[in-house]
Amino acid sequence: MDLGPFTDSPGFDEAAQLDTDDALAGFRDRYVITDADLVYLDGNSLGRLPSRATQIVDEVTINQWGERLIRSWNEGWWTLHLEIGDQLAPILGALPGEAIVSDSTSVNLYKLANAALGARPGRKKIVTDDLNFPTDVYVLDGLAESHGADLVVVESDGVTGPIDGLRSAIDDDTALVSLSHTVFKSGYTYDLATVTEIAHDAGALVLWDCSHSVGVVPIDFDSAGIDLAVGCTYKYLNGGPGSPAWLYVRSNLQDKLTNPITAWWGHAEPFEFGLDYEPVGGIRRFHTGTMPILSLAPIAAGVQDVLDAGMDQIRAKSEAMSEYMIRQVDTHLKPLGFELASPRDVGQRGSHVSISHEMAWPITRALVERAQVIPDFRTPDNIRFGIAPLYNTFTEVHTAVQRTKRVVESGAHTRYLDAEATVT
Repeated sequence: MDLGPFTDSPGFDEAAQLDTDDALAGFRDRYVITDADLVYLDGNSLGRLPSRATQIVDEVTINQWGERLIRSWNEGWWTLHLEIGDQLAPILGALPGEAIVSDSTSVNLYKLANAALGARPGRKKIVTDDLNFPTDVYVLDGLAESHGADLVVVESDGVTGPIDGLRSAIDDDTALVSLSHTVFKSGYTYDLATVTEIAHDAGALVLWDCSHSVGVVPIDFDSAGIDLAVGCTYKYLNGGPGSPAWLYVRSNLQDKLTNPITAWWGHAEPFEFGLDYEPVGGIRRFHTGTMPILSLAPIAAGVQDVLDAGMDQIRAKSEAMSEYMIRQVDTHLKPLGFELASPRDVGQRGSHVSISHEMAWPITRALVERAQVIPDFRTPDNIRFGIAPLYNTFTEVHTAVQRTKRVVESGAHTRYLDAEATVT
């Protein structure tokens, strides 16, 4: 199959000029890119490897673990989750001491949602929507059952957040509102302050999952009055596969909430080894067990890249790239049966563009196996193209659209009608 660069195709010259003018172009050199033909547009699932991360891993394994051994706990390991939390804080619009790297996103969601329910005794409702990440809904459903509460899932149009429906569902019986900031399928992005205000007016707490927005969409927890938030580090923060997640608790709530998974890293005197649990003050009380240092340490590299680039420049490039991609989809792919499955309003869109097609699954497999393009597929008919401004280029976006067009026009996708893959 022709892999391009399709220089005669409409839109190529525009992409080339946008790449020439790109203020963030140099950041691509910070990432390990070994195949020049591969167009990787799945940074919304797993970000690329920062070169600096490999140096950190070497330092941690060879020098710290290999030579310093257990002495390394007193030489930086014990506080590393706090230090990376403070490093992340400016990206979240948070204060130092309000964020910590800890456990997985789902575990953090459970901890904070449970804490929120405990802080609103007598209230028997949790509100979410049908755009939320399914795992989040599973966690909330389990908590609702264990607390004798009701989980209300507000229906949407499948793309856009149901603001009016949420406003109707949130009342004085609501303990918690929990939503994804940028939703996983369509990329719709809520205005944090608007929904938070609706919840607060009803006396409810709000818990945001920012996994698909952190590092690529500007966030300001402080000005929006956010209570609680969680997110992963392996998407746009490029922390590595399964890297530990983060959680945020507003400073004036930290000592009022209870971590339901009480363990020694959240103890006030962990090395006293007493049998009675005494929670430490501050953000550390929301941590649970021993941190996996080998996967924790490299997170710092990707976070620093985001800080160096600056969220304003990252967002500006993200918006320009997604707008360019949608124009290309409209021109080249819509005649082939594709439809945009993300908001057209750039202010309501994160950094991934979803398109739908009745043959989305075999098209995705053909892109990966034959066309050297890696997006991902979300049932039943969505192909997601994740745009990572730190390493993706406009010409890559152009190439991805052209290769998708040629896959469908050639019928290459029909070879994958019965394709199977555990991870889609």
